[in-house]
Amino acid sequence: MENSDILNLEDVKLLVDDFYGRVRDNELLSPIFNGVIGEKWPIHLEKMYGFWQTLLLDVQAYSGSPFLKHAKLPIEKEHFDTWIKLFNETIDAHFTGVKAEEAKWRAAKMSEMFQYKLDYYKNNPAQPLI
Repeated sequence: MENSDILNLEDVKLLVDDFYGRVRDNELLSPIFNGVIGEKWPIHLEKMYGFWQTLLLDVQAYSGSPFLKHAKLPIEKEHFDTWIKLFNETIDAHFTGVKAEEAKWRAAKMSEMFQYKLDYYKNNPAQPLI
């Protein structure tokens, strides 16, 4: 069967569920994610459905500032590189098209921005506003 684009909530759920399944199986990322999320995976996945729906499908299903939740985590460039690799593999396994490419682009931009901000806060006494 040929892959289609990310078109609806079911597609977003497939993306999020498979991606975070890969994250939870990943040697580098699983300790961080499981350490923070613990038993609250269903709640996290629901938030991620809303986040990606909002970004890709123009459905206002998420609001908030994702960076703040990540600001204090012990994450480095290798974590981001692994996250992007798993995200792109998930997209490529299930989807093809304009929205699929947009999802990969948005994930890469988010990763760059998070790394930039984390580096900034590591090297400056200022703290992120809560």
